[in-house]
Amino acid sequence: MKVVEAPVAKKAPKELVKHGDIRVDDYYWMNDREDPEVIAHLEKENAYYAALTDHTKEFQTVLFEEMKGRIKEDDASVPYKENGYWYVTRYETGKEYPIYSRHKESLDAPEEIIFNCNEMAEGHEFFNLGGIGVSPDNKLAAFGVDTVSRRQYTLQIKNLDTGEVLADKIDNTTGGAVWANDNETMFYSKKDPVTLRSDKIYRHRLGTPTSEDELVFHEADETFGTFVYKSKSDKYIIIGSYSTLTSEYQILNADDPNGKFKVFSPRSRGLEYSISHYGDSFYVLTNKDEATNFKLMKLGEVNTSSENWEEFIPHRENVLLEDVEIFKEYFVLSERENGLNRLKINRWDGKDAYYLPFESETYTANVSTNPDFNTEILRYSYNSLGTPASVIDFNMRTQEKEIKKEQEVLGGKFDKADYVEKRVWATARDGVKVPMSIIHHKNTKLSPDTPILQYAYGSYGATIDPYFSTVRLSLLDRGFAYALTHIRGGQYLGRPWYEDGKLLKKKNTFTDFIDCSKFLIESNYTSADHLYAMGGSAGGLLMGAVVNMAPKLYNGVIAAVPFVDVVTTMLDDSIPLTTGEYDEWGNPNEKEYYDYMKSYSPYDNVEAKEYPNMLVTTGLHDSQVQYFEPAKWVAKLRELKTDKNLLLFDINMDAGHGGASGRFEALKEVAKEYAFLLDLEGKTE
Repeated sequence: MKVVEAPVAKKAPKELVKHGDIRVDDYYWMNDREDPEVIAHLEKENAYYAALTDHTKEFQTVLFEEMKGRIKEDDASVPYKENGYWYVTRYETGKEYPIYSRHKESLDAPEEIIFNCNEMAEGHEFFNLGGIGVSPDNKLAAFGVDTVSRRQYTLQIKNLDTGEVLADKIDNTTGGAVWANDNETMFYSKKDPVTLRSDKIYRHRLGTPTSEDELVFHEADETFGTFVYKSKSDKYIIIGSYSTLTSEYQILNADDPNGKFKVFSPRSRGLEYSISHYGDSFYVLTNKDEATNFKLMKLGEVNTSSENWEEFIPHRENVLLEDVEIFKEYFVLSERENGLNRLKINRWDGKDAYYLPFESETYTANVSTNPDFNTEILRYSYNSLGTPASVIDFNMRTQEKEIKKEQEVLGGKFDKADYVEKRVWATARDGVKVPMSIIHHKNTKLSPDTPILQYAYGSYGATIDPYFSTVRLSLLDRGFAYALTHIRGGQYLGRPWYEDGKLLKKKNTFTDFIDCSKFLIESNYTSADHLYAMGGSAGGLLMGAVVNMAPKLYNGVIAAVPFVDVVTTMLDDSIPLTTGEYDEWGNPNEKEYYDYMKSYSPYDNVEAKEYPNMLVTTGLHDSQVQYFEPAKWVAKLRELKTDKNLLLFDINMDAGHGGASGRFEALKEVAKEYAFLLDLEGKTE
């Protein structure tokens, strides 16, 4: 095999000084996306990746075709009814993008195609349609288009009767718009062009120049973002402001679109709340008065500030109240207890509340799309690590359920009885029990020779629930087990689980993952020669921290779009997301947080030592984690690591944080990742 030299990045030392501490960044020059030298270096990295994985090219194709072959190409969503129309999203064989359509009153009525994204995407390397919003009279649809993958959408309006796209065109929006009840006025949010923070809400009237749109709200606090939506009751236009720890809402009667928004309850640091409207009341999901796991409050429509909120569902120490879905005769609570989703059906008159029964410990059940207020049918979704996703209509009065759709797994081989699912608990170094959801093929016996892919995220209170994946079958059917690790920093075990993995407790996230890895090895489920770790974005930070702290536990690691230069990014308030994240990571302008961040930041802690085999991925246009973070990290690893293990860097020069935009193009990226893992195990078919 031809010897290919790894790219060596030039060093241009830059001193970064804070709190009297000097950090030297040799690769800071990579921050300029417009610099031809930066592009040339990234292209060298891609050429190196291509050369070292050339022997897996055919296998990548096999994996891609196999994954694609399990997917029903001419698939369609379960129709849902809203305002007199049945809406369907469907795909056609061989096409990458969805078609959005509707039928008036009955599914037997002629199909009206609203948007065919395959036609709209022609000529674009990347395409995403966002935020379709249909006017109350069903005649107009606002929609956003992103063709760069920086989540900056151009907002337009389509006449659904004639098919004409109106002249109104608004750049740099979040993609969606909300219609007032007059069918002429809409509200939308725009982004700061540099930081991409959603910071302004505008009012637009049809037929008027967009340059004359009225700014109705400017979120001046750089740690907050803002958004706008309509209540399910259709009575209110609602502006929300949010930071990691604090929220605030403003309301406007949708029949009075030219009116002035009224603050619902003023922001108070640490007070989180969200609002739903029903009848003559509002219902508020909140952590007020130290309700760590949240409670539900009720109040009238006039005096809405927090001193008027009355308890409706009390706070519970062991149950996280995640959401409420409101219907005319029922309300449904989404709860989490001991890590497991629960759906509780309640009548407004207080009679006969009950939980939907779920058997497994490795499942996910969520309230689905329920735009119809006047119905006794709850639509929810269910799946588990080994059970394909189902969409279920449940009659809350008769308690009868109808499975509207179960995800089809094509290819002729899948039988859910062939897979073993279980939940296990590892003990972390501080004595805390950390759960993992595991799946493997029944013919795969867990032993020191068994390859396991251990996955986690562990930030922002985001819970990665156990979910079914047709793609993952390509690993499971080749002898891999998969371990989804529910570490602190997520909310799997309630809000305290999140609080215990952020700010000055962030390292619990990393040590939990490492301690779970040790558990897998000590339990003889695998060994360090066959254990693999994977995470993306903030989960990529996790990977960076883990390979610095415990590199010998893993044979291979995949860090996707990783957030690895924590200190530098959090000190640069021009970078998208930075200021809004101080409540998650801390503000390094304060020395205590600076020192703590620096102690775990992957880029700052690369050392001259052996690292596992690694695959790092990024997108040049990523707006969430800028491409230069992994680029600098890889350059520093190449300079300092003392092993001969693989260090591969794959840059998608056309995409952003979510990767490729087509449903099948994205599979090619997964095929690359799986080929990397399987190749390390000597599996090439």
